[in-house]
Amino acid sequence: MNIDKDLVAAMATPLVLAILAEGQSYGYAIHKRVRELSGGELEWSDGMLYPLLHRLNRLDYVRADWGTSPEGRRRRYYEITDAGRAELAQQRRQWATATRTLGGLWGASASAPAFASTLGT
Repeated sequence: MNIDKDLVAAMATPLVLAILAEGQSYGYAIHKRVRELSGGELEWSDGMLYPLLHRLNRLDYVRADWGTSPEGRRRRYYEITDAGRAELAQQRRQWATATRTLGGLWGASASAPAFASTLGT
């Protein structure tokens, strides 16, 4: 599925902040986690992820520090800050409203049982 770039951009900040709320991470691991969470439907380029991480760092939503991977390579590790956690909470409220609103239109509608019956369930 090709997800509209505006929708991908809109969900990028809360997605990255939520991933970092799980624990410290680095660019490639964040990229991999996004792919995993979306079942492979979201594929971010480095040109999207790294500018976002730099912006979140400038906004003080994440802290970035250089470290060394277990293989001995230098990596930039990102971790969510208190300001980032507050922003994530705000983003969650906004997305919950959007999801609830759209779900009222698209969710469990009267046609869902009829559709299920066509599947033999």
